[in-house]
Amino acid sequence: MSGIVHRGFDSADETRQFEDGKGRLDLLNTSHGPVGRAVFEPGWQWSQHIKPIAGTDSCEAAHVGYVVSGRMKIVMDDGDSVEAGSGDFIQIDPGHDAWVLGDEPCVVLDWQGYGDFAKPAGS
Repeated sequence: MSGIVHRGFDSADETRQFEDGKGRLDLLNTSHGPVGRAVFEPGWQWSQHIKPIAGTDSCEAAHVGYVVSGRMKIVMDDGDSVEAGSGDFIQIDPGHDAWVLGDEPCVVLDWQGYGDFAKPAGS
């Protein structure tokens, strides 16, 4: 076997749908852990569309990612906030809410926090 892995998110190992059809998470399982591509539709907000799935007051996942397209506002539990858009690197500690800005989907690749993202509590 060679030292090259070539895969596409369109044939992900797992896809998780968000509440109300507001997007999805496509996961690839790799030897370095899960890598995810999330497509957040306009109107998506963590506290509305993932909180009912996760069962926590705010997102408790840490994220290390790249915004492929669209815009998102991220607000930490302490009130610190940022707007991230196409081409931005993001590193987010646990304890935050986030939502899509504008009328286009926000697509984010994440190398750290999507393994348990949008996964029902206790599963």
